[in-house]
Amino acid sequence: MNRSKIVAVITGAISILLAVAYLIVVQILDYRDMKPAPISELHPPAVIAESIAGERG
Repeated sequence: MNRSKIVAVITGAISILLAVAYLIVVQILDYRDMKPAPISELHPPAVIAESIAGERG
């Protein structure tokens, strides 16, 4: 076996290992139970109001 074939086999093996690892990570993340955040944990944005009419006097 010459050097280019060895490099090709090693590269292919690394590619397959990365693909399998990716699929495992995706399955683990998909398996988790994703629940929405409770309403009490959400903070409404602060609103600053200014009078448009201005002061009279």
